[in-house]
Amino acid sequence: MHICLSNGWGGLEMYPSRIIPELRRQGWEAHGLALAGSRVAESLEAAGITPLTVASRGRALLGLGRLLAYLKANEIRVLHCHKSSDLRLGALLVTLRPSLRLFFTDHMGVTRPKKDPYHRWAYGRVTRVFSISEATRARNVAAFPLPAERIQRLYLGIDPAPYAPRFSHDERAAMREALGLSEGAVAIGLAGRLTPGKGQRGWVEALAWLAEHRPELAWHGVLVGGLSAAEGSNEAFVEELRARIHALGLEGRIGFAGFRRDLPRLFEALDIVCVPSRNEAFGLTVIEAMAAGKAVVGSDSGAIPELVDAETGRLATPDDPAAWGEALAELAGDEALRRRLGEAARRRVQAHFTLERHVEGLVAVYADALS
Repeated sequence: MHICLSNGWGGLEMYPSRIIPELRRQGWEAHGLALAGSRVAESLEAAGITPLTVASRGRALLGLGRLLAYLKANEIRVLHCHKSSDLRLGALLVTLRPSLRLFFTDHMGVTRPKKDPYHRWAYGRVTRVFSISEATRARNVAAFPLPAERIQRLYLGIDPAPYAPRFSHDERAAMREALGLSEGAVAIGLAGRLTPGKGQRGWVEALAWLAEHRPELAWHGVLVGGLSAAEGSNEAFVEELRARIHALGLEGRIGFAGFRRDLPRLFEALDIVCVPSRNEAFGLTVIEAMAAGKAVVGSDSGAIPELVDAETGRLATPDDPAAWGEALAELAGDEALRRRLGEAARRRVQAHFTLERHVEGLVAVYADALS
């Protein structure tokens, strides 16, 4: 049973519904516990399971008897939490039924020590913590009250098939036109929530550097992400970005694509994908762009250097617009280099970052714990 009692919607909340079809394909029966009416619950339904729902975390704690009865009736022996706030529930269930095995994936990257008596009790019931990168694991080992051998790096993965190119020449041209891209312009995209931590501010400054120092290059920037709070953005930050783009005289060269559900097809219209966030715990957008065969420029911090190397893209310091501008200039001026990096990036995802590979690693640990 995957437990995610969150009303939010991001990579953490999407994770259970993303892996459940692959869990089922590999022979495991999956269940879910979510908040009633949440997008997590809706996504589990869409993935083909009817989740058990509760009105709140408090209601879940008050309904331990109901949860234990459900676990027994469905012969569930593995619990997997995805928010640290859900560990209290998981630890209580394991305390009441010691035959259960409890797992926790740290999707965010812990930022402060968790070694007080409560966390020692809760994490003491966890069979294994999964860290989604080596960078995250290093922080987990330092922060969690667990021996290092109970904290395992397990990279996330995606199904690369949807990212394979599908557009005809005319379809790609139509998508580029809809994005406001002129013919022959190198499309430089950044996909993600429009919030300060994702690095859009520095990216705009890098494009300003590019315009000033390499005026001969034809390019167009595309910001992909919701523009309203309902779509996960910081609306004040969106307005700040608009104002800065106007002040730099780049309104005709940087556009806002808004929230998109067709990211694999959008990647087909782009030539370079940027991920300038300072401290990614993993970087799903990175491997999605790589699976689409795109050259990636990413931050040289967090987990991104574990995904991107000189054979598949370029790395630059997040707060250095000149370094970013130089990397973008190199790729914007060399179509053959972009193609070579993109092809190597696609192969790297297929070899190391598939959803199938991720779930194989996950269920191997489940099976070992149960045996």
